Amino acid sequence: MSFDTRNGTRGARQPTANPFLKLGNKLMMRRARKSNGTTAGMRLLVLTTIGKKSGEPRSSPLAWFPGDDGTWLVVASAGGAAKNPAWYYNLSAHPDRVTIELGGETIPVVAEQLHGEERARAWAAIVDSAANFGSYEEKTDREIPVIRLTRA
Repeated sequence: MSFDTRNGTRGARQPTANPFLKLGNKLMMRRARKSNGTTAGMRLLVLTTIGKKSGEPRSSPLAWFPGDDGTWLVVASAGGAAKNPAWYYNLSAHPDRVTIELGGETIPVVAEQLHGEERARAWAAIVDSAANFGSYEEKTDREIPVIRLTRA
């Protein structure tokens, strides 16, 4: 399936690259790399993609949700911003050059965007387990992408 979600015309403010956000992301990534547990009530993993333009590795801490058959689901919500997060475009450019880190393990994965009924079922399960994700959808007019990560 393709990565084809367009940016919206309205939404929450896009998270900016300020020093506090960078520090917070570093701390969350360190915790996710060491633990299979939760942080702030969310399961975390570190997603490493290859930059669409730069070709350099880019890492982001993300909440994840269990998918079918041992897969991981991540959501390109950007907190309900009008634009998709940068890592979404990196995945679209290189869906087969992705790793995740959690619990001290680095796992090569392949990324696939869910569409139609499959996305709707996954989204309902995500919102059921983390209600705050439902509010992101209300803030923007874009469909928030749900990505399945499968062990390569």
